[in-house]
Amino acid sequence: MVIKTDELPAAAPADGAREPSSQAGGKGRPGAAELPSVMLLNGDCPESLKKEERAPELPRENGLDEAEPGEETTGQEVIVIQDTGFSVKILAPGIEPFSLQVSPQEMVQEIHQVLMDREDTCHRTCFSLHLDGNMLDHFSELRSVEGLQEGSVLRVVEEPYTVREARIHVRHVRDLLKSLDPSDAFNGVDCNSLSFLSVFTDGDLGDSGKRKKGLEMDPIDCTPPEYILPGSRERPLCPLQPQNRDWKPLQCLKVLTMSGWNPPPGNRKMHGDLMYLFVITAEDRQVSITASTRGFYLNQSTAYHFNPKPASPRFLSHSLVELLNQISPTFKKNFAVLQKKRVQRHPFERIATPFQVYSWTAPQAEHAMDCVRAEDAYTSRLGYEEHIPGQTRDWNEELQTTRELPRKNLPERLLRERAIFKVHSDFTAAATRGAMAVIDGNVMAINPSEETKMQMFIWNNIFFSLGFDVRDHYKDFGGDVAAYVAPTNDLNGVRTYNAVDVEGLYTLGTVVVDYRGYRVTAQSIIPGILERDQEQSVIYGSIDFGKTVMSHPRYLELLERTSRPLKILRHRVLNDRDEEVELCSSVECKGIIGNDGRHYILDLLRTFPPDLNFLPVPGEGLPEECTRAGFPRAHRHKLCCLRQELVDAFVEHRYLLFMKLAALQLMQQKASRVEGPPSLENGGSLSSESKPEDPPGPEAGSEEEGGSAGGLAKVKELAETIASDDGTGVRFPESCQEEVRDQKQLLKDAAAFLLSCQIPGLVKDCIDHAVLPMDGATLAEVMRQRGINMRYLGKVLDLVLRSPARGQLDHIYKIGIGELITRSAKHIFKTYLQGVELSGLSAAISHFLNCFLSSYPNPVAHLPADELISKKRNRRRRNRPPGAADNTAWAVMTPQELWKNICQEAKNYFDFSLECETVDQAVETYGLQKITLLREISLKTGIQILLKEYSFDSRHKPAFTEEDVLNIFPVVKHVNPKASDAFHFFQSGQAKVQQGFLKEGCELINEALNLFNNVYGAMHVEICACLRLLARLHYIMGDYAEALSNQQKAVLMSERVMGIEHPNTIQEYMHLALYCFASSQLSTALSLLYRARYLTLLVFGEDHPEMALLDNNIGLVLHGVMEYDLSLRFLENALAVSTKYHGPKSLKVALSHHLVARVYESKAEFRSALQHEKEGYTIYKTQLGEDHEKTKESSEYLKCLTQQAVALQRTMNEIYRSGSSANIPPLKFTAPSMASVLEQLNVINGILFIPLSQKDLENLKAEVARRQQLQEASRNREKAEEPMATEPEPAGAPEDSASQPQAAKDPSSPSLQG
Repeated sequence: MVIKTDELPAAAPADGAREPSSQAGGKGRPGAAELPSVMLLNGDCPESLKKEERAPELPRENGLDEAEPGEETTGQEVIVIQDTGFSVKILAPGIEPFSLQVSPQEMVQEIHQVLMDREDTCHRTCFSLHLDGNMLDHFSELRSVEGLQEGSVLRVVEEPYTVREARIHVRHVRDLLKSLDPSDAFNGVDCNSLSFLSVFTDGDLGDSGKRKKGLEMDPIDCTPPEYILPGSRERPLCPLQPQNRDWKPLQCLKVLTMSGWNPPPGNRKMHGDLMYLFVITAEDRQVSITASTRGFYLNQSTAYHFNPKPASPRFLSHSLVELLNQISPTFKKNFAVLQKKRVQRHPFERIATPFQVYSWTAPQAEHAMDCVRAEDAYTSRLGYEEHIPGQTRDWNEELQTTRELPRKNLPERLLRERAIFKVHSDFTAAATRGAMAVIDGNVMAINPSEETKMQMFIWNNIFFSLGFDVRDHYKDFGGDVAAYVAPTNDLNGVRTYNAVDVEGLYTLGTVVVDYRGYRVTAQSIIPGILERDQEQSVIYGSIDFGKTVMSHPRYLELLERTSRPLKILRHRVLNDRDEEVELCSSVECKGIIGNDGRHYILDLLRTFPPDLNFLPVPGEGLPEECTRAGFPRAHRHKLCCLRQELVDAFVEHRYLLFMKLAALQLMQQKASRVEGPPSLENGGSLSSESKPEDPPGPEAGSEEEGGSAGGLAKVKELAETIASDDGTGVRFPESCQEEVRDQKQLLKDAAAFLLSCQIPGLVKDCIDHAVLPMDGATLAEVMRQRGINMRYLGKVLDLVLRSPARGQLDHIYKIGIGELITRSAKHIFKTYLQGVELSGLSAAISHFLNCFLSSYPNPVAHLPADELISKKRNRRRRNRPPGAADNTAWAVMTPQELWKNICQEAKNYFDFSLECETVDQAVETYGLQKITLLREISLKTGIQILLKEYSFDSRHKPAFTEEDVLNIFPVVKHVNPKASDAFHFFQSGQAKVQQGFLKEGCELINEALNLFNNVYGAMHVEICACLRLLARLHYIMGDYAEALSNQQKAVLMSERVMGIEHPNTIQEYMHLALYCFASSQLSTALSLLYRARYLTLLVFGEDHPEMALLDNNIGLVLHGVMEYDLSLRFLENALAVSTKYHGPKSLKVALSHHLVARVYESKAEFRSALQHEKEGYTIYKTQLGEDHEKTKESSEYLKCLTQQAVALQRTMNEIYRSGSSANIPPLKFTAPSMASVLEQLNVINGILFIPLSQKDLENLKAEVARRQQLQEASRNREKAEEPMATEPEPAGAPEDSASQPQAAKDPSSPSLQG
């Protein structure tokens, strides 16, 4: 059976929604209890929903030919679909029998999940399924059950409770009662997060689309709130989280908690009592309930008197819900309504996300009693252990076992990737909880006698250490500062080695958590490492920075396999006894064989070569490009590395140079082939793939080439030599001096390449609007994709300032300055928080925010009242949270001092001079918004503030009080395991779409969606990109309903996984509005566009190129509903913004003029209309020439306008002359047709339909195929041709550069592309 995501609710929430059952069952079978290995099926393109068996081969010609060498099998791989689904009948007590669609690969337990989620059976948890009187095993697959076939009857049989089952039942009932309550999302618990789409679409779009098919021309109120109109200065915060009407939850019960009489005494245990509950019903009736093996009944206890005898009547019921239904009419009524609402919600609003997303604002919430939450808080529930045999989870074993799963064919790889992803997301959740517990002081250290900074912790089989320089480990590298960055460098190393995925080489599970100013590293524990000394266990690498260095043949063999993809060369170094030792990694990288016999590598903080721009080396000069830019500059630590993306780009760049040289010298080469130096065996990472027969180049090319591809490792040792100037560091044997010199040169060239190619390339992309960052996070993303570290932000801004097109980079400059200020503030905030006691946390944070953002000149910090008393107590308390010095130094900070420090930090860290002494000057000078700065600093530091309007500019009272700071969340960095096969399918699909094969592309992308769902569950960033593209394809192929349904999922997912105001979410809202308009849901389309505009104003402000597109969309829709004056406000703003960012002569501006002219025409103001259309015509004429169709169209339109104007004038004259309206021909004022508005909407959003005959299509395909062959050699670097209806993404958010087909860069004139 092919499961589409729509059918998820019927097939258990896709990730088991973190239900107890989705935990990996035991070690031997990771994921035994996990969700279905359904969906291993082949794509269900809507055209082919015929559920016949298909066993297609994987498409070879697409992205899959870059398979790794070990995967020769891919070609013949066949995805076997067991047999298709069948339906069974379910008989549950008390309700009508119903039938359920199941698939043979599902486990029995998934039917359990479905029943626990269904409206009419959701109150049962403790039951088994029987077929012909035989009980089915929970963990068996349906296909292994004898006699189970189409139409079989499964009977639901109530089972006796145990304490565990009773607890699960109470938890489940609590979850049902709280299912609409958003407090878990605001509190960042259990992977819940917010979504507001349903507020703007009034429920599910799919249904309403069918309801509102009649053209929605009944009057709709189109006037947006004041603050959304162009030119408005106010930026309110409250509309960010509009009140959802479902959130005022229906009260079913006043209290449901564990009774104080627990646990039952021995004599009651022997009567079958498992536990006692205390309930106050909505009618204020207080009752005590016994959970017994047979079910739940009322007993005679009161709050102060224990009497476990059954009350009369006792209402014994197998489920707690049935019991409460009998004793409380309100409960019965409200619970039914609640479940109806719960089932109506879109499944994507309630499925858990893979990683926790935190909200930086939250409304004031009532704190209600909650038995489950209270129990969790005090029964240190480590990672879900009550549901897992064997109590705490052995994370290391789980992480490594999943890596060892077989991966020979697609189903095996999917199973493996799914298990890896699941364990990773569970590990990240557990590590985050543990890190918070450590900083909050709730975990005992394993070395409690040492000073707090040096303490280490073990909790739930995870090892935690703090980011401080203990034992002077980093003394030569920058002390605490170096100790603070080492974990993230190490994490990048782990990420990289995991991605290379060499069989037999293991890394530790690693998560880095920043919380309350501390950095905590959480790692899984190598078996046996705690029992022995580190000196004995390290058999590869060095533990004293290169004095003693060891090597090991097995490690060399394993690491050799990573050498190509990571560009790390095997090399020799000297140890303290002057012996040569061979390594294939940095010296720091240690190899340890665990008690489980696995080869682990750890301390990967120098996986990448050092960044010489920030490492001054005595006696070594840098290339001229670097010295011109003021490098080398000493950074505050010596662990600056280049990013992997930079290394890859550099190698590719060198490779291209080498190819050019090789071509030039092909003739001599034939002669000198024999002399090709052996160092070239790993010539450029790309050469072996694109041209395996490529002979090693002549000296000139070969040295560059062999070096760059293979060589950036020796480099690392150099860095270490460089870093420890006192001559301890790593030394190289005499024999390699030549090689070392080449390596040094390469390092310098890489540093120069970053400055001379990558940064200018980034600025150019920004000018061309190839990338459109909208906030700090998307800017950082764009920089990192090009391998530019954030410490170069100042240099990027300098280049923007010096750029000739400075005006068109205004938005980049603003975002950059905002990012620079908030990052500097974050650095200061980190040390500021370390001195704050828990009791003073909200006071300290609100004081910091006041100093940072409020115009109030001298905010005063409120010290907690009991300061003195706690000081005396503290002296005796050894086990304080790390570094909690008894200081109140934070209280004396002033705004002047903070801003001085921010400017200083900007200068020291980013080498950029800010010209502002207060927040108001910063806002004035750089055109920033305080609300945007507040959002950025909150996201970076994990602060959550109260949702209300803040008066930042008041000079009479501070903007923040301590009541406004609600919470502080951890900021978590972790590895993101990838779904490789799904990604290949996705890329092949994109390539197909770009060549104009829409149907084939659609099938491939549907396939990718299935595989993504299989690995990630239902919620993931990549699934979001997949859904967006599918929606776009369906839209182009004219299937609006399908487009709407997919895009709605994309919006919901983006809100849940990336955040409700993330730039990506804003993009998704815009696409959804377009599809709504096409489906004639005009008012919905408008409210979605208004939402997108509000979010853009909040995240950046009005002056952004993206705003032009948004306002054009809004203006067109308003034009369509005949709101002409309002429409003009938006369209004229769009015209102004386009003119600023694209230059007055761009085609985008011409289109903008045309749109404005059309509205003036509808208003019969022909003079203004003519004026605008002439502007447009002039641009077309100069840019495209007289004969271009655009110019002709415009000229036609001008004629038509002139005729209308003349006709109008004639009529007016007639009226003046005769003074009567006797025989005046009626004027033809045209209200625009919906079709014409939609056509314009498609044009501005870069969607283009080209009418082609069948013959044209055949020719096109032949032509495309021919070009494909020509391009094959350099295909990696060429953007595919664009003949068909493809999507020049309207300069999407930065994430799109990975996930969107690159197409026409100028969406306004797509017809130029064809």
